[in-house]
Amino acid sequence: MVLPVTSANNVKVYTVSGGIGSRSVPDWLARNQKKALKKDFEYRTRVDLIQDFEFPEASNRIKTTRDGKFAMATGVYKPQMRVFEFAEVSIKFERHMDAETVNFEILSDDWTKVALLQNDRSVELHTQGGIHYRTRIPKFGRDLAYHYPSCDLMLGASGTEVYRLNLDQGRFMNPIITDATLGVNCVEINPAHQLFGFGTANGTVEFWDPRSRSRVGLLSQPQVPTTFGTESNLEISALKFRNDGLTMGLGTSTGHTLLYDLRASVPFMMKDHQYGFPIKTINFHDGGAGSGDIDNGNDKVIVSDCKIIKIWDRTNGKHFTSIEPETDINDVCVVENSGMIFTAQEGVQMGAYYIPELGPAPRWASFLDNITEEMEENPNRDVYDEYKFVTRKELAALGLEHLMGTNVLKAYMHGFFVDLRLYEKARLIANPFAYDDFKERAVREKLEKERGSRIRANNKLPSVNKNLAKKLREEGNKKNKKKEKETVLDDNRFSELFADPDFQVDEASKEYQLLHPSAPKKAVADSEDEDDEMEDVPSRNTHVDDSDSDRLDGDSDSEDDIVGKIRKERGLFMRDKKKPQTTVRNVTDKKFKTARRGPEMRMGGETGRASGRGDARKSFGTRLKSNESKHKVEGHKMSRTAMGGMEMSFKPKAKASNKKERRPRS
Repeated sequence: MVLPVTSANNVKVYTVSGGIGSRSVPDWLARNQKKALKKDFEYRTRVDLIQDFEFPEASNRIKTTRDGKFAMATGVYKPQMRVFEFAEVSIKFERHMDAETVNFEILSDDWTKVALLQNDRSVELHTQGGIHYRTRIPKFGRDLAYHYPSCDLMLGASGTEVYRLNLDQGRFMNPIITDATLGVNCVEINPAHQLFGFGTANGTVEFWDPRSRSRVGLLSQPQVPTTFGTESNLEISALKFRNDGLTMGLGTSTGHTLLYDLRASVPFMMKDHQYGFPIKTINFHDGGAGSGDIDNGNDKVIVSDCKIIKIWDRTNGKHFTSIEPETDINDVCVVENSGMIFTAQEGVQMGAYYIPELGPAPRWASFLDNITEEMEENPNRDVYDEYKFVTRKELAALGLEHLMGTNVLKAYMHGFFVDLRLYEKARLIANPFAYDDFKERAVREKLEKERGSRIRANNKLPSVNKNLAKKLREEGNKKNKKKEKETVLDDNRFSELFADPDFQVDEASKEYQLLHPSAPKKAVADSEDEDDEMEDVPSRNTHVDDSDSDRLDGDSDSEDDIVGKIRKERGLFMRDKKKPQTTVRNVTDKKFKTARRGPEMRMGGETGRASGRGDARKSFGTRLKSNESKHKVEGHKMSRTAMGGMEMSFKPKAKASNKKERRPRS
């Protein structure tokens, strides 16, 4: 036998009813097409955990009895109730009703006493022989619960009242008046201390004490994250108490599940189903311990909406697994102390799922453990394991393009499925040396691995950032003379710094030279740009003698010269008041120095030296104009040449005679 299995979050979920492999076939079809069904793989390998575990159209609710021997479910169409016996793994009987069942409650330990709430405002009480009594409530009912100590049947409806039908006295008692103006959606009774909990359509939860019949607590509307497209009115759609008496689970109409401690008004955990549909049911699974007051570290919360069943850890909220049936979910029932889950769905078949990691199989279905163990020991090959998916490009490389359109290739999406045996033969023909290449590559990798394990000194510098690696290695050798320590070169976090060319340090950049002034120059500007820059070089003392020029020519690579160059390019000037010095760019052209001294000599005397400091920051042309206005001499003329240079002409003065000439008297 083969069970359909899914592995959500690496947790195997076996479908024992309600899946593809467990589809039902009518008896008349089985008789008429007996020969054809012998070839049907799905029919031959089907597993019917419970015979006729289905309804003609859909199922609404499903529950198990407290003695663990029966399962009771309601469905349509026509509205009916079916009871299944686990010992016989088959249906026991079915009973039809006049209206569709909204919810029902099993009053006894077995199936003999049942109360059903129907969608026509009626309440039916059934016994072993059939319907016992039928009554009606003023408003349409939504949920019901049975209080065993007082024999009160609590009925939540679309109004503010929660009706109390006493089954011992056979009459309605005074209803419980709540503040739910939009109705009471769910009614739940705490199994530990019998506290009443009413989840309302207003988004609140009211707690009532059955002894005083008064409200003892009110949980205001929980704050849940709002998602796009959700309704603004938050409702409580599901409510469940854990057996320990302190933990409570709430399900909202926005698809959120909140876990509360009754001693606090703030949830200690919140989970989102991500679908946006109202939560249908909440169940606490105690890891097979049998009692909810013992925390064994394997407690799970089973929450469902109409699309999916999600199982997660109660303590930390970690996702365990999920079940997504083919049809919408109406109700979920967990078989006590086992890993079996029943679902009522919007389909003919009701679902039955077995999760070995959640718990063992029930006693009446112990054969499931043997089947699942055999399946794990002998996993079946999938039908796609015998086929290879290839694209059109790969098909052309294999030389199988002529097979397109034949039965050999199965077109699928952007490629084709081809038989695996044909693919292997075609690949061998297309590349006969593929195995030799693979063998050579494997031998090469093995040799490289052996070479890497040898102990040898690694003195080779990397191809990227050699200077930086050399500097780091020298610093590391100085520090690690006495004690061995890991350096930057040995750290894997910085391996790309010496392997990727994108991390190469540009030593010719201005930033690098500014941070490393003692480093040698790597680049020189073009001669034309250099001449333009030389005209704008500021000087604090414009007078430069031959000794200074010779000194500057000899020490061209000094630190001060490079720093001055970088500062000049960045628009920064060296200002040192304590020790004034001449800031002159180191050049090899002696004409530049002569040109620098020329204007000073022509300015002449003390006037030029006095104005040297003030005019030091002015350009050469500005200083010439200012000098021309100050020293107007007859015969002096300044003009620009056609090539952009400056030209000056003058007439020399006649040398004055020592003797004074006498002027004749008139």
